[in-house]
Amino acid sequence: MQDSRFTYTFDALQQISQDILSQAKKSGASACEAEVSQGFGQNVSVRQNEVETIEYNRDKGLGVSVYFGHRRGHASTSDLSPEAIRDTVKAACSIAKHTASDDFAGLADEALLAKEIPELDLYHPWELPVDQAIALAQECESAAMGVDQRINNSEGASVSTHESLFVYANSLGFIGGYPTTRQGISCAVVAESEQGMQRDYWYATARAAADLDNAAAVGRMAGERTVRRLDARKLKTMQVPVLFEAPLASSLLGSFLGAVSGGSLYRKSSFLLDSLGKEIFAPFIHLQELPHLKKGLASSPFDNEGVATRSRDVVKDGVLQGYFLSTYSARKLGMSSTGNAGGSHNLILADTGHDFAALLKTMDRGLLVTELLGQGVNPVTGDYSRGAAGFWVEGGKIQYPVEEITIAGNLKDMFRNIVAVGNDVVVRGARQCGSILIGQMTVAGE
Repeated sequence: MQDSRFTYTFDALQQISQDILSQAKKSGASACEAEVSQGFGQNVSVRQNEVETIEYNRDKGLGVSVYFGHRRGHASTSDLSPEAIRDTVKAACSIAKHTASDDFAGLADEALLAKEIPELDLYHPWELPVDQAIALAQECESAAMGVDQRINNSEGASVSTHESLFVYANSLGFIGGYPTTRQGISCAVVAESEQGMQRDYWYATARAAADLDNAAAVGRMAGERTVRRLDARKLKTMQVPVLFEAPLASSLLGSFLGAVSGGSLYRKSSFLLDSLGKEIFAPFIHLQELPHLKKGLASSPFDNEGVATRSRDVVKDGVLQGYFLSTYSARKLGMSSTGNAGGSHNLILADTGHDFAALLKTMDRGLLVTELLGQGVNPVTGDYSRGAAGFWVEGGKIQYPVEEITIAGNLKDMFRNIVAVGNDVVVRGARQCGSILIGQMTVAGE
């Protein structure tokens, strides 16, 4: 860890967190937890080969939760001065004293706290001077614009870097933290034909710059995706197989995740209530949570409450094996935390051995979806209806682009009717999967 790159060293953040715990105890709190963090980053964007923005950010902050029995108070600040810290702890204590008691509130169970913190290789600083960042962004945009003469406008290309460092501590004796980085390159361009204009984009993100696709490759992909959308047609309403392209397929996992997360379950606002141990996916579906992947974009040795994370099967042979629970939601459900306070950690959907071409061949005739519009997903009923654009497939091959259509179904049926999962994974966040082929959905058009 290069402490010198941050305003506060790791030891300094640890000391601040210990000071917070000490002050809370002196104020009469029966328990306390605190997180102190800092970060900085740079974002450079160009448009039409001209520099559009150069942004540099540096921020810091702390959040403190205190407990007086089962009454909880929380306060936060972006000022790490001793006076501000004292005022923040005081404010949290004041809030707690005026809050109703909640039997489920409190720190995580001590037995579940992380005892060892493995090195997950999440910190890879990118020494990137502004002039080099500008050159990379220009290279990216130029590659996109050069794909086809019909690309006549640009929304720009950007190159970003970010570093952060945090420490979490609580009054049960847990203290831990680590630095992370995230780097990115993106581009969006516009193409025009006699029938009108189309826009598309592409981006890459990784912990380390060396793991990013190069700038020219990102630009070319953005350009190629834009051009192929030109002269889009409409479809008649029908029921056909639908193939969700990999970058969009992860949104289906997102809907699943929301439905089996503690907050939705204890509020009884999920279409997957009481699904533990039941077959909710096609029988060949295998979904794992792997929080300790080296360089993983959602890797973490412990969750936001200090609970140790662990690898597990979430879905095996189509059967739901576990929920996603924080300490509070677990207690509300009479269960134990799964180490998911703050979200999931590297959800990996196993493929079925199909590459993208094989998925198209398996589908034979249907809709390839490459863009989703709107938020038409009902988390209570599972009803799914979203605007879409993509390509019509016939004979296992892409025939022409389509737009102004809606795809509809119910997530319960969609999950059970998954036919195949591709190996064309695009890693961009906590949910990783290839393209997903669903046996049948309603495609509403003209």
